[in-house]
Amino acid sequence: MLPVKKKSKTRTRTKRAHHALTRVNLAACPKCGKPKRPHAACGICGYVSSKVSLPVTEEEA
Repeated sequence: MLPVKKKSKTRTRTKRAHHALTRVNLAACPKCGKPKRPHAACGICGYVSSKVSLPVTEEEA
């Protein structure tokens, strides 16, 4: 079946209003100062917290 009435552009765009992408939140790593995601290990130095630090290896390209 077809819709009875055409959905207006305003209604369509309002429906899609929450589909926008959000910016990635970044925080400075306390050890090296590079940007990293909060509550995640630093990709540069491997710092997680004062008690935990992960080893970072060089990947071959």
